[in-house]
Amino acid sequence: MDWQSDSPELWAYLESLNCGDILSGTVAAIERFGGFVALDDGPDHPTLPGVGFLGLPELSWRRFDDPADVVQVGQRVSCEFIGFDTYNAEARLSLKALEPDPLQVLADRAVVGQEFRGTVERVLPIGILVDVEDGVFGLVPFGVIDGRPAASPAMDFEVGDEIAVVIAEIELSKRRVFLSVQEGGRYAGVALST
Repeated sequence: MDWQSDSPELWAYLESLNCGDILSGTVAAIERFGGFVALDDGPDHPTLPGVGFLGLPELSWRRFDDPADVVQVGQRVSCEFIGFDTYNAEARLSLKALEPDPLQVLADRAVVGQEFRGTVERVLPIGILVDVEDGVFGLVPFGVIDGRPAASPAMDFEVGDEIAVVIAEIELSKRRVFLSVQEGGRYAGVALST
């Protein structure tokens, strides 16, 4: 479809938007791949439930299984405009852009060697994934990864266990947190600050 000539009002509206604009609207439909938003100031879309679209990665910083875990049809939302999809003639939106990044919040206040209580979320072949706080997950590796300390795979870990961990490293650019666990009264490979 040639959106520019077939829907000039829609095309003009989308071209008028700038990255970073805050747009409000109502969630019009939820699909397995994201949610459509009927924007307050936007025209109707001729083929889609709304002119705005929230892709899965832009719904939330936290993990979720279904978009309906984050938004509901009929819910009012404010989102940041992140781009113009010229193929579908829709405004790409981000809900999470208007929320604080929990990893950044942790990085701003945590230091290497700081202890946290966490919950084992998954036991993987390479280590255990621990929910440190507010949906921030860290890996306690069973083997050395990029020179980082390792936990003994002989230690018994089960999903749901609460364990003490310390921050070994936070890599914001790669969105990774490496953790260490206490073994024999000290933390493996982490020099604790005194």
